[in-house]
Amino acid sequence: MGILSDHHNQKHHHHHHHLMSFHLHIPHLQYFHHHQQQEKKEDLKDIPKGCLAILVGQGEEQQRFVIPVMYMNHPLFMQLLKKAEEEYGFDQKGPITIPCHVEHFRSVQGLIDKDKSLHHGHHHHAWCFKV
Repeated sequence: MGILSDHHNQKHHHHHHHLMSFHLHIPHLQYFHHHQQQEKKEDLKDIPKGCLAILVGQGEEQQRFVIPVMYMNHPLFMQLLKKAEEEYGFDQKGPITIPCHVEHFRSVQGLIDKDKSLHHGHHHHAWCFKV
């Protein structure tokens, strides 16, 4: 009986430990457009650590980009976020949506990458891609 109860305690302890550490393993919460729901799991795998997915453009032009989180602190990206706030309000549901044209976003992205490479001595463009 002692062995059985030890095994039960270990099993219970393992289960309890799993529940306690669950919050450490929650995947990044992402929201996707209705037509992307079936791709949700694959999309999460496509987002490297330290990056986030955003939507750029409107209607048929809208495209998904994965960008480094550090973009959020760049003045040019902050301007785009300000426009998004003016367009959609502060309480957006789902991913951050930038209402500018995709080509404009690409040029801003290039400027941010160039600026980051000048300041940090290396280029982060490989981290940024359109999905």
